[in-house]
Amino acid sequence: MTAILGYVAPTKEVDALGVHSLDQFVLAVPDVNVAQEFYGNFGLDVARDGNTLAIKTFGHEHRWGSVVEGKSKALHHLSFGCYADDLPRLKARIEGAGVTLIDPPPGFASNGFWFRNPEGVPIEVKVGPKVSPGGKSASQWISSAGGVAGATLRVKAPPVRPRRLSHVLIFTSDVEGSMKFYERTLGLRLSDRASDQIAFMHGIHGSDHHMLALVKSSAPGFHHCSWDVASIDDIGLGAMRMADKGYSKGWGLGRHVLGSNYFHYVRDPWGSYSEYSCDIDYIPKDQRWPAADHRPEDSFYLWGPDVPREFTLNCEAGES
Repeated sequence: MTAILGYVAPTKEVDALGVHSLDQFVLAVPDVNVAQEFYGNFGLDVARDGNTLAIKTFGHEHRWGSVVEGKSKALHHLSFGCYADDLPRLKARIEGAGVTLIDPPPGFASNGFWFRNPEGVPIEVKVGPKVSPGGKSASQWISSAGGVAGATLRVKAPPVRPRRLSHVLIFTSDVEGSMKFYERTLGLRLSDRASDQIAFMHGIHGSDHHMLALVKSSAPGFHHCSWDVASIDDIGLGAMRMADKGYSKGWGLGRHVLGSNYFHYVRDPWGSYSEYSCDIDYIPKDQRWPAADHRPEDSFYLWGPDVPREFTLNCEAGES
């Protein structure tokens, strides 16, 4: 298991400045109880914190996500973590770029600062531990010796417990403009893109192939949160158990091209998704990834079932 809460030194690149982690995502939904049931069934450690739902992984104290109550499902805000020495430098750079700082949303105290992305979604930058991984997460191939059964009885299958949040994918009306905005403000770097349809961005201090991904739509919104698991077997077990609980819509099993991870997406009650993900590419802090612009039809997935039409829809924009 890759250490996710230990100290990882910053990049040694001269004048490099950027956040080190996606600290948490925050969603607003009409009924927090529905969210508690969904994320609990998904295998996450969920608990009420006043009027807010805290989303953690078992065995770790970090809060990877939160859910608050709202009139309709919406991306409430994104929070990014940085090193203490970098906070004033990031703040000065962002203000110097003409970005206006804002007050935190009600109920969200902060040791950092806040601003809005080009489409009005609040973004927080705060000091916190580096929770993006310090190396490629170990993956398991479950096998057995000759003469020994490799699979357990279904009733004895272990629970699926995601290890950490890997990334989020959000909708934007301008992939190119948003990509440049996050480069300029948060110091994220492009990993790969597919024309003006989608872009994947990583952190400069070492992170998965992407901690933030941007996909084209007519409006902002939240497409999915991705959770790292240890094996393809975990992906299959998680998908089966979610289907048994009534969450049968989704997409997978398959393997992506950009990021290379194996996946299965489960559609949540609000039309967005949670992804079981395994073996995603990793970009070390001392390596420059050879970012490229790929053909959309050749860069989505290497293998897997046909993509359901609803997978590409932004329900927050009223697409149907």
